Order: sequence, then C-alpha cells, then structure tokens
Amino acid sequence: MGIKEDASANQKKVQSDLAGATVAGEQDANLAENSLLNKLLRSELVNCTSDLEVLRQDPSSPLYSVKSFDALNLKPEILKGVYLMGFNAPSKIQETALPSLLAEPPQNMIAQSQSGTGKTAAFVLTMLSRVNTSLNHPQCLCVVPTFELALQIGHVVEQMSKCMTSLRIMYSVKGGHSVSRGQLIDAHIVIGTPGTTLDWSTKLKVFDLKKIRVFVLDEADIMMDIQGLRDQSIRLQRRLSKDNCQMLLFSATYNSPIMQFAQAVVPNPLVIRLKREEESLHNIKQYFIRCANLQEKFHALSNIYGAISIGQSMIFCHTRNTANWLAERMVKQGHAVGILHGELSVGERAVAIQRFRSAKEKVLITTNVSARGIDVAQVTIVVNFDLPVNKKGEAGCETYLHRIGRTGRFGNRGLAINMVDGPRSLATLQSIESHFGRCIQELDPNDIDQVEALEE
Repeated sequence: MGIKEDASANQKKVQSDLAGATVAGEQDANLAENSLLNKLLRSELVNCTSDLEVLRQDPSSPLYSVKSFDALNLKPEILKGVYLMGFNAPSKIQETALPSLLAEPPQNMIAQSQSGTGKTAAFVLTMLSRVNTSLNHPQCLCVVPTFELALQIGHVVEQMSKCMTSLRIMYSVKGGHSVSRGQLIDAHIVIGTPGTTLDWSTKLKVFDLKKIRVFVLDEADIMMDIQGLRDQSIRLQRRLSKDNCQMLLFSATYNSPIMQFAQAVVPNPLVIRLKREEESLHNIKQYFIRCANLQEKFHALSNIYGAISIGQSMIFCHTRNTANWLAERMVKQGHAVGILHGELSVGERAVAIQRFRSAKEKVLITTNVSARGIDVAQVTIVVNFDLPVNKKGEAGCETYLHRIGRTGRFGNRGLAINMVDGPRSLATLQSIESHFGRCIQELDPNDIDQVEALEE
C-alpha cells in the first residue's frame, strides 16, 4: 500500500469520478471545480507575460533566479525525471521561486502566478528535493480542495519521481487509501483534502504532523476563502513544527483580504505575486451599450456580430436560463455556439472548453464558471450580456476583471462590450468605472460607422 502503482490506479479513477465531485455549497463547488478544470485542460505551460514582484522580510537579502534546471543542483534522479517530463527550462515562476524554495535553511513562501505557468511542478520539485526515502514516514504533505485535484498533483509527483524508485505516495482523501487507527503509514508524501488529512493525523494518528518537513497548501485562495476548508487547513498548519517545516502557499489569485490572512498564517514568508492584473488590461477597449430589455440586448449583439470580424468570443450571462435563451437564438442565426454553466458536470465542462479551444465553436456562452483560467489566444471579444454582481447585488469588480481578461491574452488587443439595461445596471457599470479608475465609452450599436471603427 502507498507505492506509486497505487497512485496510477487512483489516477485512472479520475474520469469515472468526475461527475460525483462536490464540495459544500454551489459557489464553493464552482471555485474548486474551476481549479480542477484548469489542471485538466493544461497540456502545456502558459507563457506568463505578467511581471512578478518579490516581497521580502529583509529587503537587503539577495535574490537569485535560474535559467536552467541544471543550475538548481537537483539530485540526479530528480533532474532526470524533470527532463523526462519534457521540461527544458524553468518557467518564470519556477526560475523566480525555485532557488529560494530549495535553499538552506528552508524558506516559507506565498506564491502567485497565472494558471498553467508551472506552480505545481515548482512545489513538487521542492517536496521531492526535501524527502529522504530512507525514512519510512511522511515528510511532505500537500493539501488541496478536492479529491480530483489531489490525484492531478499525485500524477505530477509520480511522473517527476519516475527515477526515484523507492518513493511512496498516499492519498488522504475520501475513497482513497484506507487506514486503520494507530497503524503508522510509511509513505513519504501524503496528498489529500483538509478534512480527511486532519482525521488521519489527529483522530486515527497514522502519521505525525511534527515530522512533516514540507507543507503545501495548493489553490490557497480557495482554501482560505471557504470557511470549512480554511478552518481545517489552519488546524493542520498549527500542528506542524514551527522550526523544521517549510510552509508553502500557491495560488493563481489572491485578493487583498486573503493575502493578508495568508501572511498572518505563514511565518516570515517570501511573497512572490503578480503585479496588479488591471495594469495589464491597457490593450482591451471597453464599451457599454444601453438596452431597454433582453430583446434589445440580443439585437445589439446581432448588429456587432454582423459588422465586425470576430475570431472567437465569450459571452457572460448571469443565469443558466439566460445563457440557454441566448444560445438558442444565436444558433438560429448560424453561429457555432458552445455553452458552459453549473448544471454541467466537470467532465462536460472540460469537453466544452476543449471544443472552444480547438475552434469547433466560435462562441462560448457561459455563466461565471469560466470567468477564470480560460486562455485562448483567438478570443477577440468578451460580452457582458449581464454585468457581474455579488450576492448583495453590488458590482462584482473582481469578476469583471477576470471576465474581460479572457480577451487581450498573450499581448493581443481585445474588446469588451457591456450591456446596460436599466438604472441598477448603469449604477453597477459606474461602480466598475470608479473601482478601476477608467472611463467606459458608450457605443451605439445602430451606428454602423461607430461599430466598424471597433476593429481599428
């Protein structure tokens, strides 16, 4: 039990178990499932074009970066595994983070980088470098929001450790490895969800948290944002050795409260984060259109599609009903349309996104389930058919940022169109303008010259 063959067997269960993956509450499920979608859909690394900034407790301490994996002085069997995976050179987050992650004494870290830029490989390399396979107890612990995410990370560990023949992995997830109370496990790396991992370590006592040398909290923004996961993660973290455990938090996004909370939890962290994303949206033109009702919104949208050349587009709706209504009408107009919403299983959503990426559909109509993490260079326009609002009905500024950020990717120019259908919607738009300090220009969809000028 616990050997890498077990990891392979568990990995094969992913597809059959996707539809049953849930976490408490629909919104929480969407957060965790989005994260899983991002990992499922990555076939190669994304080239991170955003600048990273490094915040140190001691600004005078030196920083190092590397341009090759050879420069990291990795164990030969780990280096061989890296090259067998097809990694030729470190990504931006890897070249920035790995020298500090692998340095002595170990450095705690809170790291942020875009989805698909190599964060998982960075912390997996750290775990493999710190583990001593001659010791038969868990030394590295990676905690994630869901069962499927645990298996995805386990697959990376398995691939990268191909040449470490004595390494053992176990999964502390519901439906994973079974353990008995007091029966000490001999795996070197444990990957799991917070609740089951807490049960294993505190109730069943199958491993000692004080012996963990590397603790990784992946998808940290989700783990810190969902009440139950946050409480369980903190309980785990507090039981770790404060002197001998390297604590690592990785995520694609951190809002200010989550970042402040993370810095309060992790002692003396090195913080690597993206510079403010809104600074990179200068290449996206933003407009709004006044509409009286749903039909006028559709009419305006039809005028735009009839007047300018559009590579691929994403249209965001507030509800599944609106998304289905709009998809039906666009199909009647001859558009190849894909649809994405929370009623679909994770597997079905992955298929829809893959079809969109391969341009089998030119239009993707979606709710907020895909506001993050879809990187398609051919997306030239994003339409907010409904402006984003939070549960209180206030402007969803962060969601707006992530939505329009689906266009203008990889340095390309982008276009964002916002439909405004009444005083409340106009107030939402004005709040978004105020939040980002940018004026969003009004567009008359019946003025053909003005619409055609969008392509200039």
